[in-house]
Amino acid sequence: MIKVSTKNLGIIGYPIGHTLSPVMQTAAIKSADLDYSYIAIPVQKGKLVLAVDGLRDLDFRGWNVTIPLKSAIAPLLDSLDADAKMIGAVNTVVNDGGRLTGYNTDVTGFLKSLNAIEFLPEECNAVVLGAGGAARAVIWGLCKRKAAHISIGVRNPEKYKALVDDFEVFDDIEIFHWETEEFKDQMQQADILINTTPLGMMPDVDTMPPVDISLLPEGALVYDTIYTPAKTKFLAKAEELGYPISNGMMMLLYQGVEAFRLFTGVEPDEEVMLKALKDALKDD
Repeated sequence: MIKVSTKNLGIIGYPIGHTLSPVMQTAAIKSADLDYSYIAIPVQKGKLVLAVDGLRDLDFRGWNVTIPLKSAIAPLLDSLDADAKMIGAVNTVVNDGGRLTGYNTDVTGFLKSLNAIEFLPEECNAVVLGAGGAARAVIWGLCKRKAAHISIGVRNPEKYKALVDDFEVFDDIEIFHWETEEFKDQMQQADILINTTPLGMMPDVDTMPPVDISLLPEGALVYDTIYTPAKTKFLAKAEELGYPISNGMMMLLYQGVEAFRLFTGVEPDEEVMLKALKDALKDD
């Protein structure tokens, strides 16, 4: 029951209908018996400044951030944690008396999701599709775990050259057009292929990145940060070809666990959160 004392939390982005964060966070709130409420708030990029000011003025305790706002919101905040600053993207904002601090818990979520399936990113050859906020979190996570080489596949390499410059001091990183022969060579050496683009996300489930998954070595992990649908066309194709696959559900879970801690100062029940996610995905 929402009361005058209830602290408000939410998630902003556009489109927002795909998000399972409210399901997961509400389950954790109820399990911990906290006086919080969590809602989804559709915010288009052109309205972001107004939305941030409004959420601050309405004394929202915090909110998560999804596409296409993760990078755009960073300069609107008072401070950023080390990961958010390095990545240049924010997925969690905490409001302390009007002072807004941005965090990026996607890094923790991604790395913990790899641990959950016993994939060790140390010294791996990784191929990352996309160069947005999610890609930056994935790349930074791979850098922190000392991946041997990271190849980034995009439609327009020149547009994203600055991304490589941001991270090249930490690792061996290259960027390619994802339909070139050079990129295909990188695919043939990959231990893990990671889609960070929204291609294949609800409602556009018939799309996928234009890459030849069959080029991957036998046993390479195919990972999609999308979790709605649970199995994208990208993952279905990989599975059909015999590759191990993983979607973004566990990344979502673990980034949400960390966000919950930041919002409330309370350790959430991960099993309750995971069950809520699985139940919601089952219903889709």
